[in-house]
Amino acid sequence: MSNDLNEQASRNGDAAPLILAIETATRAGSIAVAYGERVLSSTSGDPSSSHSTDLIENVDAVLREAGNKLHQIDVFAVAIGPGSFTGLRFGFATVKSFAVALNRKCVAVPTLAAIAYAAGRSDRTIALLPAGRGEVFAEMFLVADAVAPLDEAAHISPAKLLSKYGLHQHVLWAGEGAHAQIDELRNAAAERAISFHGGNSRELQNGWTIAPPAQRLAEAVALLAWQSWRAGDLLDPQDIHANYVRPSDAEIKSHV
Repeated sequence: MSNDLNEQASRNGDAAPLILAIETATRAGSIAVAYGERVLSSTSGDPSSSHSTDLIENVDAVLREAGNKLHQIDVFAVAIGPGSFTGLRFGFATVKSFAVALNRKCVAVPTLAAIAYAAGRSDRTIALLPAGRGEVFAEMFLVADAVAPLDEAAHISPAKLLSKYGLHQHVLWAGEGAHAQIDELRNAAAERAISFHGGNSRELQNGWTIAPPAQRLAEAVALLAWQSWRAGDLLDPQDIHANYVRPSDAEIKSHV
């Protein structure tokens, strides 16, 4: 389908939407363009630099690779957290600016849900994201065609993480936080006589399995946004709000 026909079909409601997904919750961040459930292009950022440095440049790059222009985007999707406070704000500001300028709808995708979805199907996936100072953001999901939360996102220490989830015999651990805590998870599995499988295989094993890293999490954000579009779960840009899970260090200090 040509770009012009794709745009016309989308506007008439006769085809899947063209989605631009931005994820700035993680250190590197990523961007993806998808036509419905088909990812057309994606890229990841530089984990050593601020998202403000290359975000717009990367948006332009993925659009060019997909053969589209910004005005052809039907829906803007953004990871809403938890994650880097500064990174999330850059992502929000960018998506809201695009959506307001083009009069488009948005989809808000929880970061941990995207991490769980990117890891693949599982009856019990625990998505983990580093939260600084050795702690993690954590949430448990059932992942099938869609993602269903089994509890609420929490900001916890590794000890509390294992206290909360350590009795489950079969778990898929996913995300940067899982890889950051891999030694602790391996030791905890050994203490519980649970088989442990590192993050080298995408095939789910019995026991505890570490999912391979998702290099471009924005692809999962885009695919979850497509599901939201199908369900009619769209937002005006002003109705998108971050889920930081915990207050920022500055907010904590202001109350001390």
